[in-house]
Amino acid sequence: MKKILVANRGEIAIRVMKTASKMGIKTVAIYSTIDRNSPHVVFADEAVCVGEAPSNESYLLGNKIIEIAKELNVDAIHPGYGFLSENADFASEVEKNDIIFIGPKSKAIEVMGSKLAAKEAVKAYDIPMVPGIEEAITDPEKAKEIAREIGFPILIKASAGGGGKGMRVVEKEENLESQMQRAISEAISAFGDGSVFIEKYVGSPRHIEIQVMADTHGNVLHFFERECSVQRRHQKVVEEAPSAVLSPELRTKMGEAAVRVAKACDYVGAGTVEFLLDEQHNFYFLEMNTRLQVEHPVTELITEVDLVELQIKVARGEKLNIKQEDLTIKGHALELRVYAEDPMNDFLPSVGNLETYQIPVGDGIRVDNGYAEGMDIPIYYDPMLSKLITYGETREEAIELMIKAIDHYQVKGVQTTLSFGKFVCQHEAFRSGNFNTHFVKKYYTADALKTEMQEEARIAALMALRQYQEDQKQLRLPTH
Repeated sequence: MKKILVANRGEIAIRVMKTASKMGIKTVAIYSTIDRNSPHVVFADEAVCVGEAPSNESYLLGNKIIEIAKELNVDAIHPGYGFLSENADFASEVEKNDIIFIGPKSKAIEVMGSKLAAKEAVKAYDIPMVPGIEEAITDPEKAKEIAREIGFPILIKASAGGGGKGMRVVEKEENLESQMQRAISEAISAFGDGSVFIEKYVGSPRHIEIQVMADTHGNVLHFFERECSVQRRHQKVVEEAPSAVLSPELRTKMGEAAVRVAKACDYVGAGTVEFLLDEQHNFYFLEMNTRLQVEHPVTELITEVDLVELQIKVARGEKLNIKQEDLTIKGHALELRVYAEDPMNDFLPSVGNLETYQIPVGDGIRVDNGYAEGMDIPIYYDPMLSKLITYGETREEAIELMIKAIDHYQVKGVQTTLSFGKFVCQHEAFRSGNFNTHFVKKYYTADALKTEMQEEARIAALMALRQYQEDQKQLRLPTH
């Protein structure tokens, strides 16, 4: 494998290219017209414009990307995450054109891309499931029947869903019909597929996911868990590894279950098996993400492995040279997704120019970054600027370092989630480890953040005043 095309942009494109270049592999970047001067374009050995700014005219043009790869004699395509990374047709086309797809086979993507097909696939592998129905449903009467059986509250979910779209919690039977219609129409407009299913709503769950890696020789490893319970609009913002609540026994059980899920669909490459953990620490299979996750760096830090390097080696047909018993957890890592969003205004995207953009540096601080000072934030893509990751020997150390790193991350021109990340790290519920996916709903408001920021500003002003007074005293001391 001499040359890889990275079918993505921003921080993940650079992240993949860094490992490729470390392995002596040349890289090709693709870019849209608006990304012409982006850091990932500069970083690559070669770069080709793939189309106009909207992603459906550039980064989603699978056939055009394959044509570029063929023209430039590319050996493999790494899709990153998002865009075409979980598109089974794209993976299949790449393979048909004798190019290696750095990811699972298209069949595994297809099976795990449908929540219903995924449940069906893992049923025979003794994986705990949330009670519910494992078939698509459109008849409200049938839905009421099932809901009575498993008991309210229930969750209506789009089979093709993700990011909280096509999802409705129903507390009472009289609301079921209207909520079902809403979920179906939302699923049709978001995914072109209106099939929904019903399961028991797990009241206060934690979102725990397990990183897996499988080679073509039948070996499947798990790299422990990540805690992803701090979310807004069903999307993760703060992630950490390991989780503060898993016992070694539960960790082993969940890891083994994740390995069985991977085996259920003949998985190859890096993937993530997601589970819900209820208050009694029962865990239930949620879904499998058939790609590298945004939050993979926290796993890399606690296991001291380069997951992208393993992806590339597996794609080359190599055997995993690690055994499960070789893997241990060292220290603690925390990640904040730095989005150009306004936490004071319901996390709405904040577009503009990065007038100031300086990232923190130091021991235990890693920033997977995709932007540079002076750049505009385009409205066409996910508004993530970077991922701020901290590592310490203990959870407390990682949290304290994150607060310090946030303070040294200078951004002017757009609003970001940095202040929200600090709010989380300073909150007693998070620090104690006693939180779940309702953290934002339960503890966070724009007013709470404003109060915290005002208090910080007041303390900073008092400290500055004290320092000024000390300096004045020094100046007034007699010289003889």
